[in-house]
Amino acid sequence: MSNASKQDHESKSTLVGNVKPTNVRWYVFIAMLVLVTINYVDRAVLSIAMPAIQKDLNLDPAIVGVILSSFFWGYALMQIPSGFLLDRVNPSKVVLGSAVGWGIAQTLTGFVNSAGSLMFFRVLLGVTEAPIMPAGAKLQGVWLPSKERARGATIIDSGAPLGTAVGGPIIIAFMAWFGGWRGALIGAGLLTIILGVICYYILRGNPATHKGVNQAEREYIQSHLAQEQEEAQKETKTELKTSTYLSNKSFWGMCLGWFSFNTVFYGLLTWGPSFLAQTQGIDIKAIGFSTLLIFGCGFVGELIGGQLVDKWRQVGGKYNTVMKTCIGIAGLATSASIFLLTRASSLTMAIVLLSTALFFLRWAGIFWSVPAAIAQRHHVGVLGGCMNFAGNIAGVITPIYIGLIVKFTGSFHAGLLIFVAAGILLAVAGSLINYEKKIGVA
Repeated sequence: MSNASKQDHESKSTLVGNVKPTNVRWYVFIAMLVLVTINYVDRAVLSIAMPAIQKDLNLDPAIVGVILSSFFWGYALMQIPSGFLLDRVNPSKVVLGSAVGWGIAQTLTGFVNSAGSLMFFRVLLGVTEAPIMPAGAKLQGVWLPSKERARGATIIDSGAPLGTAVGGPIIIAFMAWFGGWRGALIGAGLLTIILGVICYYILRGNPATHKGVNQAEREYIQSHLAQEQEEAQKETKTELKTSTYLSNKSFWGMCLGWFSFNTVFYGLLTWGPSFLAQTQGIDIKAIGFSTLLIFGCGFVGELIGGQLVDKWRQVGGKYNTVMKTCIGIAGLATSASIFLLTRASSLTMAIVLLSTALFFLRWAGIFWSVPAAIAQRHHVGVLGGCMNFAGNIAGVITPIYIGLIVKFTGSFHAGLLIFVAAGILLAVAGSLINYEKKIGVA
């Protein structure tokens, strides 16, 4: 199709009877941003409340580390099954079930009285939260043309740094309002259920059935998705088998890149406050402010990264060039910032470098557009699950081995160098993906 015909096609698909298309598709992704934000607030509850929980339940420090890791057991385990479910059931229904389920699990955690029961409900929280990010990948393939998916991906994924940034103040306020850690857990759980139901009314359906979508927006979305699917089907070899994905370089680049990303993110999320406390002598109140600043920069950086990718593509940038360049910058700038952090001589310098690292690292949130780019449409959910499974293996192991490094060396230096290597690996893995060709296409 020529450039002129493409422009004519797009102009016809964005205007029907001189009526501008609605923007319901963006409301869908803002609703997902809200849910991912509360998702990370709910994850943060236990870490923030742990000193009080540890005292009340008389928990040994060793078991505390296992409890903090236990969330990721259920979360990682259910990523691929969640993807299979999302490829067969309307994503909005899965999101509703997930939000209500993790809200109930969080609420029940407020009634625990032992380490065993606390661990059980953390695993259950991980299981019920598992579908939320693969659902975001699936919704991109349902609601967004290819040229808008970087923004969709980063809108959703920016809920991670946003939830981490605001989670501390919210949970501290809940503990004050509701009488301690139990009230905070119950309050967070009930808030999740309420927001889950509200967001479902925005998410439910699809472009063809959603009552808020006008004909212009419906035709704009459907024409672009149909064109994308038609081009892929023209060259599809045969019915895809699992082995087709497992033998594909783009698949492993996607999984390795997301593992590398989460190595750095979960490492800073779990050990960043301790690093500042032990190396810079910062107190708990200042840690709360610093976390808000550092992860707030991550939130801003992620939104900028998504805008940059889509705008660059809209002015003619090739998909491979745009994605590989932006992910390469994200990985290398993150590595450089953390390498300089090993030589930080003041609190201000440490916070600036951590903020810079998070700003560029979160550009890689555009990875959530990759499953829709490389998978056949009916496999987007499961590929999103595979990607997030790989990423959350990092969530399981990174806090543990960083803790062991600090215990046996008395320093964070070696752990920071691992993050430097992970940033470089992120850039390399991003370069392995062919963003312009779906797996199984000749």
